[in-house]
Amino acid sequence: MSQSSSTINETHAANAFSKQSVVFDEIYSSDKIIQYKRERVRAHVLKHIPEKASILELNAGTGEDAIYFAEQGFTVHATDISTGMLTILERKVADKQLGNRITKEQCSFTALENLFNKGPYDQVFSNFAGLNCTNRLDKVVQSLSPLLKPGGIVTLVILPTFCLWELLLLLFKGKWKTAFRRFAGEKGARSHIEGEYFTCWYYNPSYVIKNMGADFELVDIEGLCTLVAPSYISGFAGKHPGIFRFLCRLEDRWKSTWPWRLIGDYYIISLRKK
Repeated sequence: MSQSSSTINETHAANAFSKQSVVFDEIYSSDKIIQYKRERVRAHVLKHIPEKASILELNAGTGEDAIYFAEQGFTVHATDISTGMLTILERKVADKQLGNRITKEQCSFTALENLFNKGPYDQVFSNFAGLNCTNRLDKVVQSLSPLLKPGGIVTLVILPTFCLWELLLLLFKGKWKTAFRRFAGEKGARSHIEGEYFTCWYYNPSYVIKNMGADFELVDIEGLCTLVAPSYISGFAGKHPGIFRFLCRLEDRWKSTWPWRLIGDYYIISLRKK
């Protein structure tokens, strides 16, 4: 995909999430698996950054994480390419009177050199696979070092090229398209939200580590929704509450061990700037 095509893809993704922004929180805020995912990601972040740290958030969406971290005493510069998402974020920040802790800026994560507020920050954070909407993840991660203080942390939540649950969906449900979408390679896999079609790509931790370069050292990797069902398996937690609680306990125990840290729906990876 050419650079111009990559930009077009970002535009389609931005339009999709702008359309979804008005119902995004209504759809996802009460979902038990999404609540579990957010709790896991937030616990990972809090484990690795100092008190009162400054955070640059990429693809901040409607601001759920920005608001959480601001309420914990951090300052957050929330960025997103989607106008609709940033509008909802701004409204929520005003309602919660967090304007002294949260700022916002419309910016693509592939154009961070254009950021008005370049920090430097104690952490760069991106949740729930927004970075899978580009085939230029190499460019994104290579642009992070100037935005970070020495010792600063990068924490990214990314979709890998293999997911255990999607293999199980093939074996037990015959869902071939879902099972093999992550093997699309450089072509990526087509996705659609609210009638907008765009492409997603999948990246393993080794790709991130390689492209972060020698300025960074690996701190931590956790698998996310390795044993706990992915949130797109509708109603799993409500239909099977006992199994859901058991899988949560099991995943929390094994999340950082091989192979579980590598075969989830997502992985959480943190690297430190030397």
